[in-house]
Amino acid sequence: MAAQGPATRPTTEFDARYSSATNPRPGAADATATEWAEARRQLEAAEIFWVSTVRPDGRLHVTPVIAAWHDEVLYFATGPGEQKARNLAHHAQCALTTGGNALTAGLDLVVEGTAEPVADPVVLEEVIAAYEAKYGPHITSPEGTFHGIGDAFRRGDAVVFAVAPATAYGFGRNGGVYTHTRWTF
Repeated sequence: MAAQGPATRPTTEFDARYSSATNPRPGAADATATEWAEARRQLEAAEIFWVSTVRPDGRLHVTPVIAAWHDEVLYFATGPGEQKARNLAHHAQCALTTGGNALTAGLDLVVEGTAEPVADPVVLEEVIAAYEAKYGPHITSPEGTFHGIGDAFRRGDAVVFAVAPATAYGFGRNGGVYTHTRWTF
């Protein structure tokens, strides 16, 4: 697969039905959509994501992964025999989720799209560089948890998937003021 290329600027929709704008409290009247630039910044910085896939029998499978945001595409990898790889071979639609676990602070993000295996060696090298820049010694140091992952990508011991967002959601929490933003690409 060639790089997806930069996504067009998404359409942003603020959904007041699920935001504090409908539940008056201090600051709620000023609740607005989260800017895509902020969501993208948080996608770039997030260290752990949860990937949700669908098994051939329709049951869900959710598991944590590390991922890198590069050229408006979210990349993650898994072993070719792992459940998520088998699921994606059957049904390529997936969601990657990241965020925090505090009730009154943070921004949770969900990126929905189609997972496509990366075969282009040029794109693969860019993804490896993005992983190394993001995770640093976890990947580059011999003592790192994921040391050697770049070589595993090159050898095909891990399948690298690219997910260009089709739709993304942001669920913001700021001192009890909640927002729900949807971005459509």
